Amino acid sequence: MKVLLVNKFHYLKGGSETYYFALGRLLNEKGIDVIYFSMKDDKNMPCAQESYFVSHVDYNNSMSLVQTVTASAKLLYSLEAKQRFEKLLIDEKPDIIHLNIFQSQLSGSIVEAAYKRHIPIVYTAHDLKSVCPNYLMMHHQRTCEECLDGHYWHCFTNNCMKASRAKSLLASLEAYVYKTRKIYQKIDYVITPSFFYKNKLETAGIFQCPIEHVKNFLPPDTVYAAGTRGNYFLYFGRLSREKGICTLIKAFSKAQIKEKLYIVGSGPEEDRLRLMGKELGMEEKILFLGFKTGSELKSIVANALCVCLTSEWYENGPYSILEAQALGKPVIVSDFGGLPELVEDGRTGYITEAGNIPDLTNKIRKMSQFKLDSAYISSKAANAYSADQYAEHVIDIYKILISRGSKH
Repeated sequence: MKVLLVNKFHYLKGGSETYYFALGRLLNEKGIDVIYFSMKDDKNMPCAQESYFVSHVDYNNSMSLVQTVTASAKLLYSLEAKQRFEKLLIDEKPDIIHLNIFQSQLSGSIVEAAYKRHIPIVYTAHDLKSVCPNYLMMHHQRTCEECLDGHYWHCFTNNCMKASRAKSLLASLEAYVYKTRKIYQKIDYVITPSFFYKNKLETAGIFQCPIEHVKNFLPPDTVYAAGTRGNYFLYFGRLSREKGICTLIKAFSKAQIKEKLYIVGSGPEEDRLRLMGKELGMEEKILFLGFKTGSELKSIVANALCVCLTSEWYENGPYSILEAQALGKPVIVSDFGGLPELVEDGRTGYITEAGNIPDLTNKIRKMSQFKLDSAYISSKAANAYSADQYAEHVIDIYKILISRGSKH
């Protein structure tokens, strides 16, 4: 069996890339031939198929008028991506295609290329881009589901995409192109890491195939271990507004507990968050450690009392929580998206109301006195996030789809 994995980034950028590379390694270990399709980038991991990758484009950079028009056309429907993808399909002849994040830089044109050749397509929905043009289901610091019924013009009228009229218009047009060309109806199977996402996609009704919730897995070399009680609270990840870090800092300052709060990561809100900590007189209690990765980050997590992810947008199945639980760490999460699905409230952590500072303050105080059962947390994680179980299940999906061929 040969599987073609697709993701617009071919370097470790976030959760979808963690999944993409881990799935590739996992399938290789099961004796499956894995090939890749992505976008060119200086940061890319080495890949035998890199000559097929599409040209690099960053929609966040400033561009000339000509560059903007060219990039906009690629975002809506990339002929370059379609041609390169078709050549890869002809040369490598994969049995199945597994999409991850493909919208924008790769575009729906690659789905049409696979559809034309009757190659079955699996799609892991890491975000809500398929039902929300700006993928967050959030704008101007509030959740929004106005596009869930397929009326994507709301993205433009609400100025959803990075508060830019031009980008919001393009995002709306992109969604309508996918709708008109029935891109999502050409997919054969959808996997969602959370029940919440499964429900949103089913409500939108844009897919005509099975949508199954399967929790994300942790890499096969993950060490599940009961740890000792740490002495600080920890947030690690992107420092952006939707992550609820402002609420976390305010609640932590009110909790008045002996433990400190470590914030690990970088992002657009870093300066504002540092200033907030200073204005609250918490410079010695709230410490910003910057971006960390690898063994250094793992050590920081292993020595924490608790990991916090109090997001104010619809999280899916974030690896930060899975990785913390593998090390036996309790967590505090908000009740948004798929987060509460990952926590046994009062046993493996606490669930707080998103954006509710008094409630989060109370949960922080309770966690400071939490009766830790680290062995229970890590053993539950080992069962829930097993790589072997995930591999068996996804390979079964592949075999079923290959045996009957694409339904199209």
